[in-house]
Amino acid sequence: MASVGTSAAIGARLDRLPITRLHRKVFGLVAIGMFFEGFDIYIAASVLGSAFKSGFSTLAQNGLFISVTFIGMTLGALLTGLWGDKFGRRFTYQVNLTLFGVASLASAFAPNMEALIALRFVMGLGLGAENVVGYSIMTEFFPAKVRGRWSGMICTLVTAGLPVSALLAWLLVPAFGWRVMFVLGGVGALIAWFLRRSLPESPRWLVSVGREAEADALVADFEREASLQGALTTSDPVSKPFVPLAKGSLFREPFLSRLIVGCVSLMVVNTLIYGFITWLPTFFIGQGESIARSTGFALLMAVGGPIGSTMGAVSADTFGRKPTIIGAAASAILLCVAFSLSDNSLLTAAIGFLLTIPIYVLVAALFAVYIPELFPTEFRLRGVGICNAAGRSASIIVPLFVGPVFAHYGVSGVLSIMGVALLIMIGVVASLGVEPGRKGIEEVSVAA
Repeated sequence: MASVGTSAAIGARLDRLPITRLHRKVFGLVAIGMFFEGFDIYIAASVLGSAFKSGFSTLAQNGLFISVTFIGMTLGALLTGLWGDKFGRRFTYQVNLTLFGVASLASAFAPNMEALIALRFVMGLGLGAENVVGYSIMTEFFPAKVRGRWSGMICTLVTAGLPVSALLAWLLVPAFGWRVMFVLGGVGALIAWFLRRSLPESPRWLVSVGREAEADALVADFEREASLQGALTTSDPVSKPFVPLAKGSLFREPFLSRLIVGCVSLMVVNTLIYGFITWLPTFFIGQGESIARSTGFALLMAVGGPIGSTMGAVSADTFGRKPTIIGAAASAILLCVAFSLSDNSLLTAAIGFLLTIPIYVLVAALFAVYIPELFPTEFRLRGVGICNAAGRSASIIVPLFVGPVFAHYGVSGVLSIMGVALLIMIGVVASLGVEPGRKGIEEVSVAA
């Protein structure tokens, strides 16, 4: 275990650093894997239609393919929380890349849909793990004053996986079939695995398990790099006393309230994504639009994803985490009302584009920035893993009731559910959430 004061001292040294070449290296190594995570999550939209049309799958099997993806991601998030806190961030990160990279390549050679579904479950385990570890690594390496911005930019790259996946499918699937998409995802993941061999372990995790000398040497490398840039302050970093946490602290205050905030928030965000964003083409078709126009409208709205993620990354540091989350949620509620009242297809598409932006502001602010900051290093991945698992459970459940609600009450009924969910999240974040701001994560961890 870390000695009293050691963890806080390491954290203070990391937080006084400017952004160095080594920080950019960590960002790049995390980003490449996270991009392919986004690419692989959205791959279902690219392959299932072609697989069904060719007779390889049935509609029921396509639905099962989607379900097992989220079941695997839920389990992957939980298991990663345990492994990442015990064995380290770097080791766990490489294991999950291996899982979904190898399974993706094997999927390209699946002899039948049953085998493809089984392989998709394995891919789901790796995809669920990637989300938990990637954002936590960013939180633990980057200095407090710019932590939100750099973590949020990772989220922008993840959301870019949707338009890139759609574009490559449009270019390649007609000529080479759906299997090529799994080849691209698998090769990309394995390339990321090879590059990530040089990813350093989190110094905050090293000191939490008693490996202070390794943590000190690693932080010293960053400090030397900063000195070469002439940007390191000469004064000693100021650190507040570090208080070791007892076992079971995750489920006691103040962390129990934070766990509730994280679980509720990610359940709401996943409800927005899988109860609205992924249903957009269906909504437009149900309102009388052609398939071509519906798909085009949905693709236009997808562009709002990277825009919203970028805005979330910047505003989290500029305005604070809680104001960004509450402000984006309130904006989304107003746009939900406008979307449901619109009776002009072009105006509806424009409002939908605007609505996509605050939804992805929430994705960046919550997944990438806020949730990893809520928990101390000793059990950060367990806390983040539980929150992600709760969020993924919504991904499994929400699609089951969106169809019936849309059939009986139309888009207005679906958006009413989204609005109520957002109101609940605003209340939970406002009443139970803490504001990390630009504090060091050690300071946030001990704040009541």
